[in-house]
Amino acid sequence: MDGNLTKGPVMGVMLRFALPMILGNLLQQCYNVADTLIVGQFIGPNALAAVGSAFTLMTFLTSILLGLCMGSGAVFSIRCGQGDEKGLKEGICASFLIISALTVMLNILAFAFLDPILAFLKVPDQVWDLMREYLAVIFCGIAATFLYNYFASLLRAVGNSVIPLIFLAISALLNIVLDLWFVLGLSRGVAGAAEATVISQYVSGIGIAVYTWVRCPQFRIRRGDFRIRLACIKEIASFSILTCVQQSVMNLGILMVQGLVNSFGPTIMAAFAAAVKIDSFAYMPVQDFGNAFSTFIAQNYGAGEEDRIRKGLRGAILTAMIFCIIISAGVWILAKPLMLLFVSPEETAIISEGIRYLHIEGAFYCGIGCLFLLYGLYRALGKPGMSVVLTVISLGTRVALAYLLSSIPAIGVAGIWWAVPIGWFLADLTGLLYYLSFQRSRKR
Repeated sequence: MDGNLTKGPVMGVMLRFALPMILGNLLQQCYNVADTLIVGQFIGPNALAAVGSAFTLMTFLTSILLGLCMGSGAVFSIRCGQGDEKGLKEGICASFLIISALTVMLNILAFAFLDPILAFLKVPDQVWDLMREYLAVIFCGIAATFLYNYFASLLRAVGNSVIPLIFLAISALLNIVLDLWFVLGLSRGVAGAAEATVISQYVSGIGIAVYTWVRCPQFRIRRGDFRIRLACIKEIASFSILTCVQQSVMNLGILMVQGLVNSFGPTIMAAFAAAVKIDSFAYMPVQDFGNAFSTFIAQNYGAGEEDRIRKGLRGAILTAMIFCIIISAGVWILAKPLMLLFVSPEETAIISEGIRYLHIEGAFYCGIGCLFLLYGLYRALGKPGMSVVLTVISLGTRVALAYLLSSIPAIGVAGIWWAVPIGWFLADLTGLLYYLSFQRSRKR
């Protein structure tokens, strides 16, 4: 195994494992952020609105694959903690076959229902053609997303978070170079931005798959490993499907909010597109820390290390809350300069609305930080269903309140922004109360 998280100083081990994941996923965000920044500055606000809305849709689609890969990764981590290499190989084989089949199905459906999806999102006429052009290309990268996230989850599950970072760094830099070349040099417009992203995604996806095959012989599936028991499929499915549901529900809620945002017109769409990129970058590190925390808990849960689990839980909460407080202060203070990265100074209405979004969201990052830790904890303890419950509470509240509050003339679009932190804190409260009840029942 590449990395054992059941030995050594608890927080030192967790942070060393988490840091490459954090850096890697920040780089992964660069794919669409580079598109958004370049088209916003050099093509115009309608292109910014199109690419930003496309990002929300792609996040929903890829969240299905990401959830399946994360759920499989939890099983891999438990097998690693148990030292069961045969069970690990069986799980690798079963999960790869299941997720690759679903990837093909998802890709076919995405192309087949492209126009109905745009209609569902209430995309305005002046943005429709640009968004359709962008998505027709970006959908070609769904398979690459599967390859990267699957092999990254496998390597991280056994303690190797550095290699996924290296491949993402290469492809993120390539994406920026190709973005500038295709958009500015070749005048390919939004299609060029999408082409740059897809090429870069395949570099990281195929690259990490080849690396895993060549450098990690313990993961190679041979003819004898194709004996897959029904029990193994059920275990993979129980973790993967529920984690997939959690990720999908979370992003479906965001997609429904995107449709509401689109109904307010291109100015609000552009403000939301820019602000949500800043938002994603701001709390992405604590989201990845939650995923690293989940792997740590899963390995130690498999190894029966109860004391390390308790120490890890205390240390993770303290670390996440300190980080969130610092980031909240930074986003609040730097809201305007951050918006100017994406929007020209003369677009004052877009900048003003983006600042209002960031001032509301940015003040409450502790809420989302706690929620990511709860997601990771329940996934690692074999209770992914609880993560789904918390997601439904968080996103259900967000969607319901967004539609309700924004319909009140005195509140308007600000109601969409305020619905988010309210949903976070209701889910946090539910998750913490359930954990206390869970602990009491275990003691009894």
